[in-house]
Amino acid sequence: MTRAFRWLFPHPLLTLLLAVVWILLQNEFSAGMALFGVILGIVITKATAIWWPERPGGVHLGRLFSYAMIVLWDIIVANIQVAWIVLTKPNAALRPAWIVIPLDLTTPEAITVLAGTITLTPGTVSADLSDEGHSLLVHVLHTEDPDSDRDEIKDRYERRLKEIFL
Repeated sequence: MTRAFRWLFPHPLLTLLLAVVWILLQNEFSAGMALFGVILGIVITKATAIWWPERPGGVHLGRLFSYAMIVLWDIIVANIQVAWIVLTKPNAALRPAWIVIPLDLTTPEAITVLAGTITLTPGTVSADLSDEGHSLLVHVLHTEDPDSDRDEIKDRYERRLKEIFL
C-alpha cells in the first residue's frame, strides 16, 4: 500500500498545495473542483517527478507553523522600520551593507526558505548563494552593525530552519 501511495503521490504535500491553489483560483468550492484539483496535482507532480531525484526529508509541521508566525511578525515590524528609515534618514546617513552569511543548512529546501524569508523581510534581499552552497550574500538597506545582523539571521531564522527540516 505504501509503495502504491508513493508511486501515485511522489510529492503529497505539493499535490495538496496544487489542489488548494486550483480551488482558490476557481473562486468556488465544489466536489468536482476539489477532485479535479487533486487530479491536476497528481498529474503535475508525476510529470515533473523526473526533475526531483531526491524527495525532501521530513518536515516538522508544528515548528514550521511557529516559524511562519515569526516571519509574519518580522515582516510587519520591518515594514515599519523601513518606512521610518525612508521618512527620517537622508540618503547620506544610510549605511547599506553586503553581509555574507555562512550556512549550516545543507538541504536545498531549507536554504530556499531562508533566502525567501530574508527577501520577504523589507530592508533585506538575498542576492547570491555561493557555488558550494555554504554561504548566502545578503544586502541590508541600513545597519549599524553588520555582524549583529548576520548573527540575528542565523539565530532567528537558520536555527529554526535546522529544527524544521529534519
